[in-house]
Amino acid sequence: MAEYESDNAVVTGGHDTGGQGIAAGTVPSQRLSCNSFEFTYGLTDRIDAAVNLEMARPGDQGLQWAGDNFELRGRLFDQEVLPVDVGWYAELEWHKTPQFDDANRELELKPIVEKDLGRFSFIVNPQFEKVLAGVGRVQGVEFGYAAGLQYRWTRTLSPGLEFFGGEGLLDQIDPVPDQQHYLFPVLWGELPHGLEYNFGVGRGLTRGSDRVIVKFNLELERFVGSIFKASSENGWFF
Repeated sequence: MAEYESDNAVVTGGHDTGGQGIAAGTVPSQRLSCNSFEFTYGLTDRIDAAVNLEMARPGDQGLQWAGDNFELRGRLFDQEVLPVDVGWYAELEWHKTPQFDDANRELELKPIVEKDLGRFSFIVNPQFEKVLAGVGRVQGVEFGYAAGLQYRWTRTLSPGLEFFGGEGLLDQIDPVPDQQHYLFPVLWGELPHGLEYNFGVGRGLTRGSDRVIVKFNLELERFVGSIFKASSENGWFF
């Protein structure tokens, strides 16, 4: 299985100085456009590998390279074997410094927990991030989260709520006003030719957050074969 995904966002109500909101480098978040282009290939029916190109357009400037990500993600057991579906995610990130981040390289790990109840789906992804090179290398692990509530209304149009945020280092939590927390009402569904979309307008809930972020994501999935054979029904990982 191969998948192409384009994640696009623009900050329409941000900060005028760098290092605030979603801007971790010297570039301010106000009018910052971010574009992520990801190609994913299914190594097995449970494990995927992905490469991600990060681009950004600060204000009136041209499109610039902002970084690269390499990802491995998968799920444990088959669906509905456990009371909740459990997965895992590992990502190695490179950033263009100091413009778009003050850390050169980071490692992100997160468990993925999902549960379907009728037409509703609940998703919770705690995030743990460690700087490997650059500013913050000697510090501890940062904690963040992504969560979502989806309602499957129709195949082409369904509503949902998404939550994103971060609280700072696990051993030194930031004051609540300086933390970042966002709420996104979203619409998602399928378009012709197998395209899937996700559109939302997010509102920052704290002083440290950007005020308004607009996002529009597209995803296209195609079966092209796999490198390894299908996982065993009795297996839990590979």
